[in-house]
Amino acid sequence: MTHPFDKFNLSPYLIEAISEIGFNEPTDIQNKVIPEIKKGRDIIGQSQTGSGKTHAFLLPLFNKLNPERNTVQIVITAPSRELAEQLYNAASQLAEHSEQEIIVQSFIGGTDKNRQIQKLSNKQPHVAIGTPGRLLDMINANALLTHTAQFMVVDEADMTLDMGFLEDVDQIASRLPEKGQMLVFSATIPQKLQPFLKKYMKSPLIIEVENEQVIADTVDNWLISTKGKNKIDMIYNLLTIGQPYLALVFANTKEHVDDIAHSLKKKGLDVAVIHGGISSRERRRVMRQVQNLDYQYVVATDLAARGIDIEGISHVINAEVPQDLDFFVHRVGRTGRNQLPGTAITLYGPDDEQDIQIIEKKGIEFKPKEIKNGEIVDSYDRNRRDKRKPVSKEVSFDPEIHGMRKKAKKNIKPGYKRKIERKKQAKRQRARRLNRRNDSD
Repeated sequence: MTHPFDKFNLSPYLIEAISEIGFNEPTDIQNKVIPEIKKGRDIIGQSQTGSGKTHAFLLPLFNKLNPERNTVQIVITAPSRELAEQLYNAASQLAEHSEQEIIVQSFIGGTDKNRQIQKLSNKQPHVAIGTPGRLLDMINANALLTHTAQFMVVDEADMTLDMGFLEDVDQIASRLPEKGQMLVFSATIPQKLQPFLKKYMKSPLIIEVENEQVIADTVDNWLISTKGKNKIDMIYNLLTIGQPYLALVFANTKEHVDDIAHSLKKKGLDVAVIHGGISSRERRRVMRQVQNLDYQYVVATDLAARGIDIEGISHVINAEVPQDLDFFVHRVGRTGRNQLPGTAITLYGPDDEQDIQIIEKKGIEFKPKEIKNGEIVDSYDRNRRDKRKPVSKEVSFDPEIHGMRKKAKKNIKPGYKRKIERKKQAKRQRARRLNRRNDSD
C-alpha cells in the first residue's frame, strides 16, 4: 500500500517512522521544502509554529545520511534547551527505525560537559543537535569534529538572533566545509539576520509558507478588557472558571511572570514557572512535571515557552499583549492542536488598542468577552462606535443647542423640548433678518 510520503522517495525506515507518529499527509512546507533539500539547495524556510517544518528538514537530511561513515554529518542549532530537546526527540525517533545504527546526540547547557567530551572521544555522532553555546564549547575543545558535516540547520533563526546567540552560530558555521548545505528556518526574517545569510548561503531558495488559518479553527479566540479591573483577579477567575485541563499564562518579562505566579499561589493555585532566569536544572525539572501533567497552571515568558509542545493545553491566556506581535501566533499555537478544542484569551488595556488592531490585520478575529457574576459572557464590540452610520455633513452643529440638549439629558423637566424648539426658531428668525439686511445693503 502506498503512503503519501512515498512521492519524496524516502528510505523505507523513514516512511515507517512517520507512520508510527501518524503523519498521513505532508504539510505545505514539507511539500515545498523536502524536494529542494534533496536537490542540495540552500534554503531559507519561513513558516509559523505547527507547520511541520521540523520533519521538513529532518526527513530529507536523514535520507542523505550515511550510517557507515562514523563522522558528524548533520549539525542543527536551536536557541533554547527545550527546542533542542524537542528536535533531539524527533531525530531520535527517526533514527530508531534505521536498521543501521544512526547516532543522534544532544548538546545543551546545564549538562555535564566533561562527560560529553569523554563520550565524544570514543565515538562521534552522525547528528549533533544543541544550543549554540554548548555546541561551540564542544567544537572549541576539539571534542565535536564538525569539519566533516555536510549539512547545517539553523532552526528558529529569529529567536536565535533575539537571544544573542547569532555570533555563536556564526562561529559554528565557519568551521563547516564551504561546500556544505545550509538550511535556515524562521518564523520571521529580521533585517539583522541578512549579513549571516549572505555570508554562508549560496543563492538560497526562499520558501515562505503562510498558514491558511493563522489560528486553528478549533480555537476560540477571546478578547477581554482590563479597564478598571484587577488583572490578577481576572486571571485567577479565568483559570478557575470551567477548570481548564492545562492552562498556559504568558507574560512579557520574567519579572511579570514571577509577580503573576506569586499572586496566584497566594490565592491557592499550584503554579509552575518557566522563564530564562531559572537555572537549567530547575527548568528541566519543571518541564518534566508539566509534561507529566503534575501542574494544571503554567506561567511563562515567550522564549521559554517556545519549547513547550504539549498536546493537552486547553487554554492560553495572554496576561499581556506580546511586545513582539509575531509571538502572538506562537502563543496561541500552543492550544487547539491536532483538531483538539482550545481557548485563547487576550487581556488588553486602552494602551494596547493599536497592537490589537495590528493583530487583527493579520486576519485574526477576536470574540469580545467579559467576566460577569462568575461567568464568561459575550461583550460589546469595542469598534461599535466606528461602525455606526455617520452623521450627514449637511447637519450644522450649534454649540448652544447642543449644550441645552446635554443639560436636558441630565435634568429633564416638563416643557424642555418646547423650550429648545423655541430657541431654535428664534435663532432661525434672527438669521433671516440678518440675511434681508445684507441683501438691502
